[in-house]
Amino acid sequence: MTTTLNGIPNCDTVKKARKWLEAHGIEHGFRDFKKDPPSADEVGGWADAAGWEVLLNKRGTTFRKLDEGDKADLGQEKAIALMVQHPSLIKRPVLEHEGGLLVGFKEPEWKDELC
Repeated sequence: MTTTLNGIPNCDTVKKARKWLEAHGIEHGFRDFKKDPPSADEVGGWADAAGWEVLLNKRGTTFRKLDEGDKADLGQEKAIALMVQHPSLIKRPVLEHEGGLLVGFKEPEWKDELC
Protein backbone atom coordinates (compact mmCIF):
# COMPACT_ATOMS: atom_id res chain seq x y z
CA MET A 1 0.00 0.00 0.00
CA THR A 2 1.24 3.46 -0.82
CA THR A 3 0.91 6.39 1.53
CA THR A 4 -1.83 8.78 0.43
CA LEU A 5 -2.56 12.19 1.88
CA ASN A 6 -6.20 13.11 1.37
CA GLY A 7 -7.35 16.70 1.76
CA ILE A 8 -7.66 20.10 0.16
CA PRO A 9 -4.48 21.71 -1.17
CA ASN A 10 -5.12 25.20 0.23
CA CYS A 11 -5.87 23.92 3.77
CA ASP A 12 -3.14 25.14 6.16
CA THR A 13 -3.13 21.86 8.09
CA VAL A 14 -2.74 19.87 4.88
CA LYS A 15 0.15 22.14 3.86
CA LYS A 16 1.87 21.49 7.22
CA ALA A 17 1.34 17.75 6.84
CA ARG A 18 2.78 17.75 3.32
CA LYS A 19 5.86 19.66 4.46
CA TRP A 20 6.30 17.28 7.39
CA LEU A 21 6.08 14.21 5.14
CA GLU A 22 8.59 15.71 2.73
CA ALA A 23 10.97 16.72 5.55
CA HIS A 24 10.89 13.13 6.85
CA GLY A 25 11.44 11.61 3.40
CA ILE A 26 8.09 9.84 3.35
CA GLU A 27 6.94 9.31 -0.21
CA HIS A 28 3.23 9.90 -0.64
CA GLY A 29 0.55 10.66 -3.13
CA PHE A 30 -1.95 13.46 -2.75
CA ARG A 31 -5.68 13.32 -3.37
CA ASP A 32 -7.66 16.54 -3.60
CA PHE A 33 -11.15 16.05 -2.13
CA LYS A 34 -12.46 18.82 -4.37
CA LYS A 35 -11.37 17.12 -7.60
CA ASP A 36 -11.72 13.50 -6.50
CA PRO A 37 -14.23 13.21 -3.65
CA PRO A 38 -14.20 10.03 -1.58
CA SER A 39 -16.97 7.47 -2.01
CA ALA A 40 -19.39 6.39 0.71
CA ASP A 41 -17.42 3.13 1.03
CA GLU A 42 -14.15 5.02 1.54
CA VAL A 43 -15.63 7.41 4.10
CA GLY A 44 -17.28 4.45 5.82
CA GLY A 45 -13.96 2.63 6.02
CA TRP A 46 -12.28 5.70 7.47
CA ALA A 47 -15.12 6.09 9.96
CA ASP A 48 -14.75 2.44 10.98
CA ALA A 49 -10.99 2.86 11.42
CA ALA A 50 -10.91 6.22 13.20
CA GLY A 51 -14.46 6.77 14.44
CA TRP A 52 -16.96 8.97 12.63
CA GLU A 53 -16.78 11.50 15.47
CA VAL A 54 -13.05 11.95 14.80
CA LEU A 55 -13.56 12.12 11.04
CA LEU A 56 -16.38 14.68 11.07
CA ASN A 57 -15.09 18.25 11.30
CA LYS A 58 -17.67 20.06 13.42
CA ARG A 59 -15.46 23.13 13.84
CA GLY A 60 -15.42 24.25 10.22
CA THR A 61 -17.66 26.66 8.39
CA THR A 62 -19.21 23.90 6.29
CA PHE A 63 -20.64 22.23 9.40
CA ARG A 64 -21.83 25.53 10.85
CA LYS A 65 -23.68 26.31 7.62
CA LEU A 66 -25.60 23.01 7.60
CA ASP A 67 -29.33 23.07 8.31
CA GLU A 68 -30.16 22.33 11.94
CA GLY A 69 -31.99 19.21 10.75
CA ASP A 70 -28.77 17.87 9.24
CA LYS A 71 -26.91 18.47 12.51
CA ALA A 72 -29.61 16.85 14.66
CA ASP A 73 -29.48 13.18 15.66
CA LEU A 74 -26.08 12.56 14.10
CA GLY A 75 -24.99 8.96 13.97
CA GLN A 76 -22.43 7.16 11.83
CA GLU A 77 -24.71 6.56 8.84
CA LYS A 78 -25.97 10.15 8.69
CA ALA A 79 -22.48 11.58 9.28
CA ILE A 80 -21.02 9.48 6.46
CA ALA A 81 -23.77 10.62 4.08
CA LEU A 82 -23.08 14.26 4.97
CA MET A 83 -19.31 13.84 4.50
CA VAL A 84 -19.85 12.25 1.09
CA GLN A 85 -22.19 15.08 0.09
CA HIS A 86 -19.87 17.75 1.55
CA PRO A 87 -16.23 16.52 1.53
CA SER A 88 -15.20 19.70 3.37
CA LEU A 89 -16.85 18.16 6.45
CA ILE A 90 -14.04 15.59 6.61
CA LYS A 91 -11.35 16.55 9.08
CA ARG A 92 -8.13 17.10 7.20
CA PRO A 93 -5.83 15.60 6.37
CA VAL A 94 -6.69 11.92 6.20
CA LEU A 95 -3.48 9.94 5.78
CA GLU A 96 -3.77 6.36 4.59
CA HIS A 97 -0.56 4.42 5.20
CA GLU A 98 0.62 0.86 5.49
CA GLY A 99 0.09 0.83 9.25
CA GLY A 100 -3.39 2.33 9.23
CA LEU A 101 -5.05 5.72 9.16
CA LEU A 102 -4.29 9.11 10.67
CA VAL A 103 -6.90 11.87 10.81
CA GLY A 104 -5.79 15.44 11.37
CA PHE A 105 -2.16 16.47 11.73
CA LYS A 106 -0.65 15.94 15.17
CA GLU A 107 3.12 15.79 14.75
CA PRO A 108 3.88 13.51 17.77
CA GLU A 109 1.23 10.99 16.63
CA TRP A 110 2.54 11.04 13.05
CA LYS A 111 6.11 10.61 14.26
CA ASP A 112 5.14 7.59 16.38
CA GLU A 113 3.26 5.94 13.51
CA LEU A 114 5.46 6.80 10.54
CA CYS A 115 9.05 7.15 11.75
